[in-house]
Amino acid sequence: MNIELTLNRDLTTVDVAPGETLLEMLRRLGFTSVKDGCAHGDCGTCAVLIDGRAATACLLFAAQADGREITTIEGLVDDGFGLAEAMLDVGAVQCGFCIPAMILTAADLLRRESAPTRAEIATYLAGNLCRCTGYVKQLDAVELAIARAEEVTSG
Repeated sequence: MNIELTLNRDLTTVDVAPGETLLEMLRRLGFTSVKDGCAHGDCGTCAVLIDGRAATACLLFAAQADGREITTIEGLVDDGFGLAEAMLDVGAVQCGFCIPAMILTAADLLRRESAPTRAEIATYLAGNLCRCTGYVKQLDAVELAIARAEEVTSG
């Protein structure tokens, strides 16, 4: 079955198999930043933006992407906050497995709330598991990105 979607800003037609998940389709198309961590929606490493909202790609059928806008980390040209740079600057990127999904999820949060509290950031990122850092550095990175964005707008 053919579906038409906007994938990382490009209108795309993809042939999908019945029962194929969005995660499987994206991996088949070469988007390796979308990780297959658990295939049950528990770890969050397969997070993508669907029409601007973070969602786990392993829990959706590829056919559900028909007519939608899907963004992977490869397509997140500018999140408006410099989240990737902040992750690097605070040392949050160790193995890197969770980082693409963390950045996409944080970008979703910051589009909704430009100055969330640390507790709100932690709550929003709670669905993205990290086995390396214990989340402190990721929270620090999001706060750093917010602070930098505030400096740019006030300066």
